[in-house]
Amino acid sequence: MSSDTRSVEPAAAPGGHGLAAQFADLRLMRSLLVGMFILAMIYALYFARDFFMPVVLAFLLALTLTPIVRFLRKRGIPEAVSATALVLVSLIGGTIAGYAVSGPIMELIETAPEIGVKLQDRLEEIRHPIDTVLQLSRQVEKATDTAAQEPGVQRVVVAQPGIISQAAGNLISGGTTIAITVVLSLFLLASGPMFYEKIVQSFTRLSEKKRALRVVYDVEREISRYLLTVALINGGLGLVIGLGLWALGMPNPFVFGIAAALLNFLPYVGALITILAVAAISLVTFDGFGYALLAPAFVILCNVVEGQMVTPLIVGRRLEINAVSIFIAVAFWSWLWGFVGALIAVPLLVVIKVFCDHFDSLKHVGNFLSAQQSDPE
Repeated sequence: MSSDTRSVEPAAAPGGHGLAAQFADLRLMRSLLVGMFILAMIYALYFARDFFMPVVLAFLLALTLTPIVRFLRKRGIPEAVSATALVLVSLIGGTIAGYAVSGPIMELIETAPEIGVKLQDRLEEIRHPIDTVLQLSRQVEKATDTAAQEPGVQRVVVAQPGIISQAAGNLISGGTTIAITVVLSLFLLASGPMFYEKIVQSFTRLSEKKRALRVVYDVEREISRYLLTVALINGGLGLVIGLGLWALGMPNPFVFGIAAALLNFLPYVGALITILAVAAISLVTFDGFGYALLAPAFVILCNVVEGQMVTPLIVGRRLEINAVSIFIAVAFWSWLWGFVGALIAVPLLVVIKVFCDHFDSLKHVGNFLSAQQSDPE
């Protein structure tokens, strides 16, 4: 009996080792496939951004307006009617705001050299280190030009498209993006629960259908409430900043208010850009240095109150994202889709977090993105 046992045990060990090696190879293969899929998805998002950007914007706009459509549906207004009205109001409001700020923005662009000279005069006491760097830069440029003028040295000049053609191309591309976003968001809002029904129909078992329906509705409700609430908070912040700068006598105060509302979708960085822009214009507008600091101080106060009191009180702490994830997301989407990508980086991050929180296999991803430490189970 003991001899049989001794003869069997050595033979079982290699088989178990081979099975473990096969599982390890399968895990490695799965990781490689996931990595290749992620790289392929990033590649597609970058080179097909003209298609994916309006689609993502349309889904975010539809999620933002969904609570209003649902509220009106309970009052007897069909989804098609409320969706059309909301999309048209959003489009008209955006067009009016863009037209209203286009004039002051063009004026700021035209007077940018004059503003720069005035700002340098106001900051004379801190210009010495900057002047040193600029002088070194001019010396390097002069040396480069001298070398380029020597015999046998050729300068290569890359021909660039004209400004008018670039502007026309950007205008056509922006108009196409806006049109696709508006039409697709209208269809998404008017379709009602059709997509949810399609998702549920893809499952066979009743328990799976119930679970899928619960997850889909929970994710949609949380994300739509978050996006709508944050959009309203940012709009209120822009209105308060615009009124405050108008009371202080700042030129084009509501331009800064609209900019503050948009840039507040960019945590930390957006507020910093608004503060620096307001500070620069305030310094060249007002004679008194102390009074010139009131405008940026007021913007700082508004952003602190909004970020530390209003948003946490209304939105809650559960959907907060940690600063490292926000910085990485903003940097990644800025590289991918430019300024539009930077604006939608945090909303997309919240969408990913809420989705991951509803699946046990992805909860570790949601916990990584969260600003709050999860309770140990």
